[in-house]
Amino acid sequence: MTAALDVFALHRRLLFSVAYQMLGSVADAEDVVQDAWLRWSAADRSSVGDPRAYLVQITTRLALDRLRSAQSRRESYVGPWLPEPLLTAPVTSGPPAPDPTEAAELGEQVSLALLVVLETLSPAERAVFVLREVFGMSVSEVAAVLGRSEASVRQMAHRAREHVQARQPRFETNRRAQREVTERFLAAVAGGDVEALLAALAPDVVLISDGGGKAKAALRPITGSEKVARFLVGIARQGASIPDLRIEVAEVNGSAAIVGWSGVEPFGSVSLAMTDGRIQQVLVVVNPDKLAGLAGIAGPPEGPPKLRR
Repeated sequence: MTAALDVFALHRRLLFSVAYQMLGSVADAEDVVQDAWLRWSAADRSSVGDPRAYLVQITTRLALDRLRSAQSRRESYVGPWLPEPLLTAPVTSGPPAPDPTEAAELGEQVSLALLVVLETLSPAERAVFVLREVFGMSVSEVAAVLGRSEASVRQMAHRAREHVQARQPRFETNRRAQREVTERFLAAVAGGDVEALLAALAPDVVLISDGGGKAKAALRPITGSEKVARFLVGIARQGASIPDLRIEVAEVNGSAAIVGWSGVEPFGSVSLAMTDGRIQQVLVVVNPDKLAGLAGIAGPPEGPPKLRR
């Protein structure tokens, strides 16, 4: 069992990342990884030639099952549904240089903006996109994971790629520029400077807020710079009455974002997507059930929680 745990621990971060990017939920991803461990610990491991491929297959199939059931629950969700934010760097530092071996293992971080687009794919297409485009797995590897033919995987990969490209705006990816705009945005919101906000926002900016019926949030997307600016300034004024509220710029899902804590408890996050230095999209998550990924305020989460025994 010790050997089994050592092998699983070696790939645990990868499995969590696959599950999270499939589901957009930290809690669900943790549950999937736990279930994968139970399957792995009970398996005949002597017949497993490639533990990494075997574990990715288990994790992906478990995530697919959970995603199919989650989609029906989301139809009755109060207001817009957004993925759960995940803190990926200490709150007081700038973007860190990733460790090369860790970057190769995890694949490129998926932004909240892209995760929103992935929600519009079918479960199977999302699995193919994540495994092919994010983790760079070959068609034959993805086919083995999903139990489908290579021709079927190629077709799904093509459809998913076209779907994502058509729906994902060409947002700015320069991390330094993202942080600078995020800091200016925070200063403008905190200071109630509507003119500075209007200068930072694109005219057709869209704000989506997720309170899940458990925290105050807009029940529909807000479109247009003036409406978005007024909404944000109103939120800032209400936030002034929250005890021990602390707001900082942190790295969330690999990009600069604004994160708030009330005492030691996460309060919410604001992620920005921008083009040519102007903010095109504002994603606000304040549903308390979706903030577990922000709890590690001392630094980035080290993969999923340690295995429960």
